[in-house]
Amino acid sequence: MDIFNCLNMIGGLALFLYGMNTMGGGLSKMAGGRLELILEKLTSRRIFAVLLGAAVTAVIQSSSATTVMVVGFVNSGLMQLSQAVGIIMGANIGTTITSWILSLSGIGGDNLFVTLLKPSSFSPIVAAIGIILVMASRGASRKKDAGNILLGFAVLMFGMETMSGAVSGLANNQAFSEMMIAFSNPILGMAVGALLTAVIQSSSASVGILQALCLSGAVPYSVALPIIMGQNIGTCVTSIISAIGASKNARRAAMVHLYFNLIGTCLFMIVFYSVNHFTHVAFLDDAATAAGIALIHSLFNIGATVVLFPFSKLLVRLAEITIPERKQEKRQADVSGIGIDERFLDRPSFAMELCRGKVREMAEVTNRAILLSLDVLENYDRDKAQEVTGLEKVVDRYEDVLGSYLVKLSGRNISQSDSRSLSIILHSISDFERISDHALSVVTSAEEIHAKGLAFSPHAKEEIAVLSRAVRDICNLTTEVFCNEDTGEALHVEPLEEVIDGLTKKIKERHIKRLQKGKCTIEMGFILEDVLTCLERVSDHCSNIAVEMITIYENEYNTHGFFENFTDTERQAFRTEYETLIKRYRLRKDDGKIKGEAKQE
Repeated sequence: MDIFNCLNMIGGLALFLYGMNTMGGGLSKMAGGRLELILEKLTSRRIFAVLLGAAVTAVIQSSSATTVMVVGFVNSGLMQLSQAVGIIMGANIGTTITSWILSLSGIGGDNLFVTLLKPSSFSPIVAAIGIILVMASRGASRKKDAGNILLGFAVLMFGMETMSGAVSGLANNQAFSEMMIAFSNPILGMAVGALLTAVIQSSSASVGILQALCLSGAVPYSVALPIIMGQNIGTCVTSIISAIGASKNARRAAMVHLYFNLIGTCLFMIVFYSVNHFTHVAFLDDAATAAGIALIHSLFNIGATVVLFPFSKLLVRLAEITIPERKQEKRQADVSGIGIDERFLDRPSFAMELCRGKVREMAEVTNRAILLSLDVLENYDRDKAQEVTGLEKVVDRYEDVLGSYLVKLSGRNISQSDSRSLSIILHSISDFERISDHALSVVTSAEEIHAKGLAFSPHAKEEIAVLSRAVRDICNLTTEVFCNEDTGEALHVEPLEEVIDGLTKKIKERHIKRLQKGKCTIEMGFILEDVLTCLERVSDHCSNIAVEMITIYENEYNTHGFFENFTDTERQAFRTEYETLIKRYRLRKDDGKIKGEAKQE
């Protein structure tokens, strides 16, 4: 093997790793975070967790990525340590799919069907289809993601072919044969496998390299088997590195991964080599094949899962002993404190799904805050007032965390739909935060009224009740529209906002008249002015959220001119709805006579 073969080997390895990374990234983007969400939510039963872990890993082609996500879930408090065990076991099974795909390189025969199964036959076609899809796509799209998957697969196979071609002459190389004999020592072989996997941080890639070497016919099973066992230990390095600086339970999750592979490997090696000592296993002397490597890899991981599955609680206990509970140790939450871990930034599609979920939570918290504040204004309740204060702080935290997290996420390669969602969230979180601020201001006004023993006049109370009902409705509608991403219903927010603007203006005019007649005090007038201003601005922020959703989803990106560009039909529909809402939220006359009692739907 000369210098040129070495260069070909390095180049093939580079193509192999790049292809694996490209294919895995494309698969993750195509999944759009949905598989990871399922992984997060459907893990209450351990057997389901194992199956889900295997399925997700088979799709994203990386057990390391799956275990890092698990560490992030545990660190964020989204998943219990006991749930993580099953997923880790399943991830080890799912990662063997890659080795079976790579084993196609070892297919031999002159039959037409068999020849078509060889990567050298179909990879060029796959690459051609992939590049057509990529070049025909504008911006981020599912078509482009599919093209990247196909290109990644083709590059992966080309890399595998290049590596196997570079080492094809090693079968007759004396120095290489002597080195292989040394690696047949189980301890040394495991160390080499673990080190190789730890360096490239992918057991699938290290198994692929081993399969390429096996295609030369120079690697016997006696060498390949301990290297495979070591590779299962080396893959734990990624999750251990990921757990550095994380919470105690996240570090324990990484240790569960390590103990599972370490104990499984030790048990297998002890049993297998004990049997081999008394009864020599004949196949160890045979030249290993790519399919044989895939079979050993699968049998080991499935066998380890079957054997250790009943003892998953003991694995958790062992991790807890290794990382014990300490006195006065505060639980470290994720960097956000609200369940979003920066580890997920490496999986942008899933990170966006998490952000969508968290901003929906923020919307619900904000809505509860404003509704409670209106209750407090109507009938003062100290507990509710304190709850609003707490909710406002929570909303502030959501805004800080989501804002900084989304800025980091915006620099990643995200899909077009995710980019649109990111824009909507970034535009909306400040509006939700301001709504919670106004809720707190309303509570402050209510506390002042209660502390000073003041009260609104009967007419003012009735008027505020009508306005409060309209504000409740617009907040509920906006929350529902935002959480459901319903742009059709979002069109109904603006007419109600116009009605609320009209109501606040009328109430202010009536207050001035009552003030002139001596029916209201100046002090209560200031408080009323503050309340009306807050409620009007709440409706303004609701309108901002709805219009941002409509314009971004319809690719308008012009919120100021959105309603100005209405067609005559749309303008008439808007006017009709506006007039209907005016009747629904009509005020009484000051003299007590009803000018059209406020109607309920």
